[in-house]
This record gives sequence, C-alpha cells and structure tokens, in this order.
Amino acid sequence: MPKTVKATKAAPKASTQAAPKAAPKAAPKAAPAPAAVVPAAAGKGKQGIKKVVLAYSGGLDTSIILKWLQDEYNCEVVTFTADIGQGEEIEPARAKALKMGIKPENIHIEDLREEFVRDFVFPMFRANALYEGEYLLGTSIARPLIAKRLVEIAKKSKADAISHGATGKGNDQVRFELGAYALLPGVKVIAPWREWDLLSREKLLAYADKHGIPVDFKKRKGGAPYSMDANLLHISYEGGVLEDPNFEPEANMWRLTVSPEKAPNKAEVIELTYAKGDVVAINGVKMSPAQVLTKLNELGGKHGIGRLDKVENRYVGMKSRGCYETPGGTILLTGHRAIESITLDREVLALKDDLMPRYARLVYNGYWFSPERELLQGLIDKSQETVNGTVKLKLYKGTIMCVGRESATDSLFDPQISTFDDDGGAYNQADAAGFIKLNALRLRIGANVKAKRAASARVKPAVKKPAAKPVAKTATPKAASKAGKTK
Repeated sequence: MPKTVKATKAAPKASTQAAPKAAPKAAPKAAPAPAAVVPAAAGKGKQGIKKVVLAYSGGLDTSIILKWLQDEYNCEVVTFTADIGQGEEIEPARAKALKMGIKPENIHIEDLREEFVRDFVFPMFRANALYEGEYLLGTSIARPLIAKRLVEIAKKSKADAISHGATGKGNDQVRFELGAYALLPGVKVIAPWREWDLLSREKLLAYADKHGIPVDFKKRKGGAPYSMDANLLHISYEGGVLEDPNFEPEANMWRLTVSPEKAPNKAEVIELTYAKGDVVAINGVKMSPAQVLTKLNELGGKHGIGRLDKVENRYVGMKSRGCYETPGGTILLTGHRAIESITLDREVLALKDDLMPRYARLVYNGYWFSPERELLQGLIDKSQETVNGTVKLKLYKGTIMCVGRESATDSLFDPQISTFDDDGGAYNQADAAGFIKLNALRLRIGANVKAKRAASARVKPAVKKPAAKPVAKTATPKAASKAGKTK
C-alpha cells in the first residue's frame, strides 16, 4: 500500500479503551536552527491559488511540502492533522505548523477515531471485504475520511485547493483525489510529488536544511528500512528491504502483534455481542466502536493474530509487496462470518459473497463515495438487520476458532429439523427423492445426449469408394495421320 509519509516511530500497543491523549513528550534538543520559518506574504499565487488545505502529519515530508507550497504557490496554507488511531502524539504537529508560520486559526487537529470506526471500518466489515482474498484494506479505508475532512475544511475556510503527500506511484493519490472530486467537483488538487524534483532522500534533506526545517536524527541517518502507515485498524509496512518479495522481514518489524511462536501457550475464549452486524460488546462489556477495535487489537496482538505478508496489485498497474498487522480486524471478520452463518438466509449469504470482491475493489481503488459503492452498501446494510447475537471465539497462537454462536431472536438454525435423531416428523426424508430427481434432470438429459453422440460415432456406416472411370485410349500418330487424309 502506498503511504503519504515515511514513519520511523513505533505505534504503541493498543490500550483496552480509547483513552484521553497523554501529554506530549518533551521534544529532544535539536541542532541550532531558525526559530521559525517565515513564509512569503501570501497573495494570488500560481494557478490563481490563494489558499490550500494540506493533509499535514508534522513529519519531514509534509513539513517540506508545507514550505514548498508557501514558496512555489505563494499561498496561504491551512493544515489538517487527523488522529485516526495511529498511536502517536499529534499535538506536536501544532507547534511545528506554528513554527512554519501557519496562523493558529488555520491549524486543524481532530480526533476522528470514533467516526473512523463507526462510519468507515464497521460498514466495510459488514461486507466481509477482503481485497484479493487476503487484505483487510486498513490503509484504503482511512483515505476517504481524510479526503472528506479536507474538503469540509476547504469549504469552511474558503480555500481554492487541497494538497496531500501521496507519491505518484501509489494508490493513495487516487483515493484522496477521487474522494475529493466526488465531494467537491471543482476542487483543485496539488500533489507535490507529481510536480517537484525532490525525488530522493538526499534532495529532501538538502531542502530541509536550506529552509531551516528540523530533521529527526533517525531520518538523517536513514531511519527505518521500510515505511509505515498506522491507524486504529492496522499497521502496514512497505518499501526499502521489503521491495524484495523473497526477503523475510525481521522479527522486530512487527509492532502490534507478538509472533505466534511466542504467544501464550493457553488459549483464550472471548465473546462478541452483535447488533445489526456490528460488535457492541466484548465479554458482556458494552463499548463504543473505537473502544471495540482498540480492545480487539490488544487481544489479537497478545495471541499473535492478524499478520499478513502479501504481494498485491496496485490500482495504478504495478505489483507491490506489503506486510500488514490487523489483529482486531481479523477477529472482527471471523466473528462476523460466524454470526451471519446462523442469521442469514443461504442465498443472501451467497449473494453477499458474490458481491464482496467487487465491493473490496471499490474500497481499495478509492471509490468509497461512488454511487455503486453506496448502492452496494444499502443492500449490505439491509441484510444486517437480522445479524444479532453472540459469538464465542478461541484465540491461540495466531489462530481463531469459532466455538459457539447464538441468536435468541434471529437464528435460522432449527435443531429439530437439523438433528440426525428422531425429529418427530419435522422433516420427511422421503421428500428428498423428488428434490434430487428434479435437480438431477438437466444432468440426466445432458448425459443421455452425450451417450447418443458416442454411440453414433461408434456405428458410422462404411463409405463406399466410387468406381474408377475407364481411361480413354489415346490415338497413335499413324491413326491421326489417316484421319487427316480422310478429311
């Protein structure tokens, strides 16, 4: 999965609740640098852009983009920083933006964890979405929310454009921009990676040094051997040493999960309570959507659940290798399929399974706000009205086994009909004969036709050869001479 920023900081283990943020850690002492980066006076800049809203993390890449926008477009910059559960402090982004000359009223920092899980993650899991049969779409599903807030802030602040830090090789540029255009058709998008020539780490560092942008020591020394992207649903790793699809990642790369080999030797059984397809309680304790996912991340991580090493097909055409940790999401998917198994009609389940790959591609490719995704979502959500009950899951060394499922109000499992013992006449086994014959009719007709063709081929009549025609005699030269004299 393509990422907008290069991360070197580990995301901490998820806590049991979506707790209030801890106070920001004191920043390490940096080498002497200008107290602030003073932007040029904003005016009507390049392409007539006066104000742009930037998706800003506070990291090196987006800090460079911020300064580049000020210089290249001579415009006012509004920053937007979202907390979607990436597990790191985001308040430092405010101080960094102020230092870059951003007005306080133009700095937006928002906690979007509940909205992220409630309005994006949970609807996607109602569809049991998996991209190419494996990927739980952790990065893909976060992009439409960020695009939505970028557009909303642009409208509120009367900005002319939005900007992001996605590269020109990845999927995220597509996701951000499709989302933005769907919500604000006339918006202008500035994608610096498609415009500038700062295409190497050395050029980025040189630009940062020239403009007094602080650079983390790890970044200057090369940082992590891969890039990371984190949110409350997952962490992804790609690039660097992982670009060799035959290279096994080091054990210390994984941040959310222990290795299955080092997971507890004792299994743990958990109970999930579902209401209309969404988990509303764990082990009987009611929780908000973000709290549910946070708790499941903790439980899954403890038992080594949710690791994936995959080569996938990017929407832009190339293959890409990514490693993913999605402990809570893996539990959600297993539990959801289990509760659906007793509450959904067979043909409804089959239809959902038929539509799921299409739905997953829409999310992966950035079409969250498309009419076709919304149409599918309406059908899927309608199916979830009866998906209510509880599921028991056993977690053990990287595996999940469903050991119980129950729905007091919506179960379609009728033990009296399903039993192999005496059912008291609830099911007449003799009825099966006619059912089987009717379903076998087309097979029997097809078999009879094949048999006739085979028999016809075996008894083909012998074809008589036509009699040879007599060969006409050729006149000798002497006879021809006589005939000439007669004339």
